[in-house]
Amino acid sequence: MAAVNILKFGVSSPADTSPLKLLNHAGYHASDILGVVGKSEGNGCVNDFSRTLSTTVWEPLIPESAVTIFSGGTEGVLSPHVTFIVKDTKPTGLIAAVGHTRDFEPHEIGSASQAEAVAASITSLLQASSIPQGQVQMVLIKCPLLTSAKVEAIKAASRTPITTDTYHSMAKSRYASAIGIAIALGELPGSELESVMENETSWSKRASCSSGAELEDCHILILASVPDSKGQLRAVSGYMDDAIDAPAILKCLTQVKQELGEVVQVFAKAEADPRGLIRGKRHTMNTDSDIHSTRHARAAVGGLIAGLVGDPEIYVSGGAEGQGPAGGGPLCMIYRVSSSV
Repeated sequence: MAAVNILKFGVSSPADTSPLKLLNHAGYHASDILGVVGKSEGNGCVNDFSRTLSTTVWEPLIPESAVTIFSGGTEGVLSPHVTFIVKDTKPTGLIAAVGHTRDFEPHEIGSASQAEAVAASITSLLQASSIPQGQVQMVLIKCPLLTSAKVEAIKAASRTPITTDTYHSMAKSRYASAIGIAIALGELPGSELESVMENETSWSKRASCSSGAELEDCHILILASVPDSKGQLRAVSGYMDDAIDAPAILKCLTQVKQELGEVVQVFAKAEADPRGLIRGKRHTMNTDSDIHSTRHARAAVGGLIAGLVGDPEIYVSGGAEGQGPAGGGPLCMIYRVSSSV
């Protein structure tokens, strides 16, 4: 396992790598980076090339073993930024592990095979890092999607794609990844994988999965806390029941305030309730022909969290299939205390 620090910096564009200089000024080097998690100013959909641009400029600058996880879409008040997860030489209160699954064949994307591979990779990382399941606060994954070319390749191979809708493939991939997380963390039994993949109603409360066309495998980042640590970083996790679940956010903030802490970063998922209702009232996020529902959800949830935390540089990712209850989403708040408490 690796003790980690978390540092966050704003960016001027998806191609901006100047935060690396700021990281150096903070006493860290590129070789210390385990992961770069960012929000880029694209549309967050299949043709969001801001994610690809960010990945392309960052990956040559970081260790080959490190992962990039870029989520497109900074709707509303969300501010483009990058968050570095860096190795530290002393205990910080947080530990992390990163890794990759194997590359997936196009017909495997969104399938039980993807979920199995994710579960196996996370299980291996936990074992190799000696991280107990119960200490895991959040698992962030960047997963692949189906492009039109991949759909045609599947058909040409006389196979059946999980869907022919490239946008829907993002949801399928996120769900498969989330189920893999749930199995690895003991939230779901592996023996139920086939039925869980069919019913698409199961979920993990510690999963954050984002799809993109910029990769063929899954990038995995595990964040875990260390009980009774002398370090100054802490994490508190929960989940929102719906897109306006302010009490869930305030519950996390209450713990931060009780320890006289300061929020460093928030990782959250958001989705438009697929039932078309929020607390019994109709919403139109799923029927808007101009703006995809994931963009609406990011703006709504991003504004709520940013307002309560007082910071727009937060990681809010749209599309929460298998991640928290329908219409809601997992939430992980990283904070720093001034001294060990």
